[in-house]
Amino acid sequence: MLLSAAAAGIALDRLFPIPDARLREVSTVVSDRDGAPLRMFLTRSGRWRLASTPDAVSPNYLTMLVAVEDRRFWSHPGVDPLALARALAQRVHRGRAVSGASTLTMQVARLLEPRPRTLRSKLIEALRALQIEAHWSKREILDAYLRLAPMGRNVEGIAAGSLAWFGKGPEHLSDAEAALLVALPRDPTRLRPDRFPARAAAARARVLRLALGQGAIEPAALPSALAAAVPAARLPLPALAPHLAERLARGAPADGRVATTLDAALQRGVELQLAAALADLPRPVTLAAIVADWRSGAVLARAGSADYFDARRLGAVDMTRALRSPGSALKPFIYGMAFDGLEAHPGSLLRDAAARFDDYAPHNFDGTVSGDVTAREALQRSLNLPAVTVLDRLGPVAFTERFRGAGLRLDLGTGDAAPALPIALGGVGTTLDTLVEAYMGLADGGAAVPLRERPDPAGRPGAVAAAPLFGRDAADAVTDILLGVVPPQGSGAQPGRIAFKTGTSFRFRDGWAVGFDGARAAGVWMGRADGGSCACAGASAAAVLFRLFDLLPPAPLPPRPLSAGFAGPPPAALVRLGPAGAPAAEADRPHIDFPIPGSRLLVDAGEGREVKLAASGGLRPYRWLVDGRPIDSRPFARDAAWTPQGVGFFTVSVVDASGHEDRTAVRVVAREAP
Repeated sequence: MLLSAAAAGIALDRLFPIPDARLREVSTVVSDRDGAPLRMFLTRSGRWRLASTPDAVSPNYLTMLVAVEDRRFWSHPGVDPLALARALAQRVHRGRAVSGASTLTMQVARLLEPRPRTLRSKLIEALRALQIEAHWSKREILDAYLRLAPMGRNVEGIAAGSLAWFGKGPEHLSDAEAALLVALPRDPTRLRPDRFPARAAAARARVLRLALGQGAIEPAALPSALAAAVPAARLPLPALAPHLAERLARGAPADGRVATTLDAALQRGVELQLAAALADLPRPVTLAAIVADWRSGAVLARAGSADYFDARRLGAVDMTRALRSPGSALKPFIYGMAFDGLEAHPGSLLRDAAARFDDYAPHNFDGTVSGDVTAREALQRSLNLPAVTVLDRLGPVAFTERFRGAGLRLDLGTGDAAPALPIALGGVGTTLDTLVEAYMGLADGGAAVPLRERPDPAGRPGAVAAAPLFGRDAADAVTDILLGVVPPQGSGAQPGRIAFKTGTSFRFRDGWAVGFDGARAAGVWMGRADGGSCACAGASAAAVLFRLFDLLPPAPLPPRPLSAGFAGPPPAALVRLGPAGAPAAEADRPHIDFPIPGSRLLVDAGEGREVKLAASGGLRPYRWLVDGRPIDSRPFARDAAWTPQGVGFFTVSVVDASGHEDRTAVRVVAREAP
C-alpha cells in the first residue's frame, strides 16, 4: 500500500510539475555601480516584478513576515498541522473563519498558479505545497514569495513594492514600512494606502501588534511605528538613463539584472541640468551629455537627450551615438599630432589671414583676421586659418589614420572620399562618444581609453587603445594650452580648473564642448536631432558643460610640466609656420619676381602693349597696383597682365591678403620700328 501510494505520488509529481513560469518571468533592471536601479522594464505580462533574496531584505521585514504569516515556516513540511487544526476548531466553534491556515509555502503555490479561493483550491494548494517542499529548499520558497507577493495593482514582490511605495530598496525598511508590506499582500486591492489609507493603517497596526506579541519588534518601537504616515501615492519607478537602459536591456541575462558603471545620483543630476537648460532653447533643440572617469573609461552618466519623451525634439534618439560634424572640437588633436611630429611648437608663429589652399579658402568663425599669432593663442582662440595651415603641414590622411589607429571613428561619408583639409573645421562625421574618448586620451597622456558602461568582473582598469594619438609630451603641451581657455561667461569658474574646447559646425547645426579635470572627462552636444540649423554654438554647450562639472566632487587638474622641447622658445625651423612646402620667407611676405627692380621694358607702339607681372610668397589673393592704381587680375593667380598707358617711369606694387606689400620701379620704353 505504501509502495503504491509512493508510486502514485511520483507519477503525479511528473504529470503535474511545479508551474514556475511566473517565477522565471521578471522585470529587467538596469542598475548603477552600487546596485541602485536606474530603470526597470515591465514583464511580458505587464508586471513590475523584481528578483529578490532574503539577503537583500531588511531583517525586520523577514522576522515580521514569518512571525505573522507562518510561525513554523522553518519546520513544517509545507502544511502546518497545528495551524490547520486551530483554524478548523475556530470555524466549528464560531461558525466562521477566524484565522487562516495557509503557510507561506501554500501562498507561494497560489501565487504560482492563481485559483479562485474555494475549499477545492485550498486542497490543491496544500498538495502543491507538499510538492514544493519536496523539491525546493526553505530559502528558495522564501525567495519565490519575496518575488511574487502582490503589492497593489501590477506591482509584485518586496523589491518592487518597496520602490513603489517608499522609493527605496527593501534592505532599509523601517518597522512601519516593513509591517505595511507584510500586510498588503493579504488584500492588495482593499489595502492600497493611496486609495484606502485608513484600512492600510489598520492592517499595518495589526501586523505590528502581532509582531510585538511574537517578539519580532521591541515594545519601545511600537508607538512611533503606529504613528507613522502611510504613503499617500505610489511613487514612479526609476527611469534614469533611458537610452542606455533600453540598449543594454536587449541583451539582459535570464535573471533580468544588468549592472552598469553609472552613478545613479550623478545621472539624475545630469538629466536635471539638461532639462533645465531646455528652458532657454527653442523646441526642436535638444542636448546630450556623457561624463566618464578618464583613468578607467567607466561611464558615470550618459544622457542621449534632454527629454526622452519630447517627440518634437525627437527625444528617443540617442544623440551620444549619432554622427555629426564636430566643428572645431578636433583642433587640439591637430596641434597635438603636429607637436608630436615636430611639425609645430606652441610658440610657433602662424599667419591668421585670408589664404587659399588649392580650391579651399577657409575663413574664421567671426570673419576677422588677427595677423601673426602663436600656435598657443591660435588654439585657445580657436582660429580657423592657423589650424588649417597646421593640418596642411601634418597631412589630413596622416591625421585620420592616427585617429583610426587609436580606435576612434571619423566618418568621411562615401566610401571613396579622401581625407581633406576641411576636417580641421568639422568636415567629417563623429560622435560624442568618440570625442569624449579622444579627450580622455588627451587627459591620460595621449593614449585613448575606450568608454565602457559595464563593470569589469575582475575589477581591472579599462583597456587602452592599440596606438596612442600622440606622446605624453605633446599631450601635456596641448593640455597646458587648453587650461588657459577662458571659461564661459557666467560660469564663475577661473581658467585652469578644466581643460576644455568648444566646437560649432557649419551653419550652426551643432554646438560642442568637451573637457576634463583631474579625474573625469565630460562632453556636451547641442543641436537638432533631425540635423536642421538651430543657431547652436559651442559657447552655449560650454555653459552646460561647466554646470555638469559643478555636480562632481572637486578634482583639480594640476598644471602639466612641459618637456624641455616645449618649455622654451621654438627651434629656428619652427619659429614661423606656413603652408606645407612653402619656405618661411615666402609664407611671410610677397615678392615680385617680374619685372625685376630697375629694369627697362620695351613695348611695341600702339594698342595692346602688354607686360606680364609675376609674384610669389605671401598669402593670396594678390592685389596688383601701378602707381597706386589697381589693375585687373585673376583671383588667386600668381601673375597678372598690365598694359602700360604710355612710356616713362612706373612703380609696380603687389599687396597680399595679409596686407604685406612688395614694389619695384621700372621704365617703359617704346620699341622703335624696324
